[in-house]
Amino acid sequence: MGRIKALATIGAAVALSGCMAGPRTGPIDVTRYHLGNPVAADTIAVEPLTGFAGVSPEDQVYAAAIRAELSRIGFAASPGGPSAYVAAFSYTRTSRGFVRRQSPVSIGIGGGGFSGGRRGGVGIGGGVSVPVGSGRSDEVIATELRVQLKRRSDNSIVWEGRAVTETVGNGPTTQPAATADRLAKALFKGFPGESGITITVK
Repeated sequence: MGRIKALATIGAAVALSGCMAGPRTGPIDVTRYHLGNPVAADTIAVEPLTGFAGVSPEDQVYAAAIRAELSRIGFAASPGGPSAYVAAFSYTRTSRGFVRRQSPVSIGIGGGGFSGGRRGGVGIGGGVSVPVGSGRSDEVIATELRVQLKRRSDNSIVWEGRAVTETVGNGPTTQPAATADRLAKALFKGFPGESGITITVK
């Protein structure tokens, strides 16, 4: 009877193994640069650094995320005519390779009786451990967002920042829109921030 129960435990662990890992998001490293002078909130336009707004749907996703954070700290869109500031942004998404997700269930082959454990799976005494089921590979994506706030009157940069994070796997929390929101929130957190210091936002 004990042997049957142990085998049933193996089956249940194998069934749950697919739910034990999934898409993951890493912390965000943020660095800001400015001259220490206050940046008074005023009207602002959000544009890609290339100068062509709305080139792609992903451009619009990042522009919307930046616009939302600028609005939160007091900036506003110009209802008509040129704005006082321009928020010029760029972003990159780069593959950092793949990580192998191992099966969380294994069976130990050796002498003795059955033993169970959440992470170790079910072991039959001591001996070698054989994974149950195949693992899979998840891609690691590094995403960087850069924003420059420029005074339109003289095109001078009054504030600049960059935020970078890594995501693993594919899911709602690792999609471009979710990543853009996280990066924009972290970048403008505590605006203007301490110049030249890199902070980590979780």
